[in-house]
Amino acid sequence: MSIAYRLSEVRRSLPEGVTLVAVSKTHPAERIREAYDAGQRVFGENRPQELRAKAECLPADIEWHMIGHVQTNKARCVAAHAAWVESVDSARVAEALQREAARCGRVLNILLEVHVADEESKTGWALDELLGYVRTAPFVAMPNLRVRGVMGVATNTDDMKRVRDDFRALHSAFDVLKPYFDAGFDTLSMGMSHDYPLAVECGATTVRVGSLIFGERDYSAAGR
Repeated sequence: MSIAYRLSEVRRSLPEGVTLVAVSKTHPAERIREAYDAGQRVFGENRPQELRAKAECLPADIEWHMIGHVQTNKARCVAAHAAWVESVDSARVAEALQREAARCGRVLNILLEVHVADEESKTGWALDELLGYVRTAPFVAMPNLRVRGVMGVATNTDDMKRVRDDFRALHSAFDVLKPYFDAGFDTLSMGMSHDYPLAVECGATTVRVGSLIFGERDYSAAGR
């Protein structure tokens, strides 16, 4: 099946108003171009260097989302090329992105990544810690960051009850945080290829789908 066909199938399954981020990490620029030619404009990348390389050789109207953990020493690269950073998981990352976005005269849309998964390896704020930080109104001093909502990853399990509980916890986090921000706080990014229909059921406004569109990733090729 072609990328265009797979993309159309995913799009057809989404309700109106839900944004599709086509997760293109590890896939070459030619495959992204196929999705672009089929009408997709929003793509998600995991590594800053890969994001930069693709942004420099693909059409300028692509909206790039950084969805992987951002190391503070890579914040400059991310701030220069991403329109959205979905994976702001600490005060240090937020401050580094503000500094670098100001340096290059850009305003970044950001999502606050909340940890809900039953896995230590997953990144993200504990909600209590994030609430404590947000209550100090730190983003008033970060004019180059626009906080748009919450992102999270559910537990990697076949137990759909656990996945549903994780999505509900993310929706709850969104509701708790919303009063601290303006009307632009409108995005709940959750759900991937294997669980995005359930995420939509639980209130996702953005889903991040990769393998259903591009096929399985070739990690060996990505490392070359």
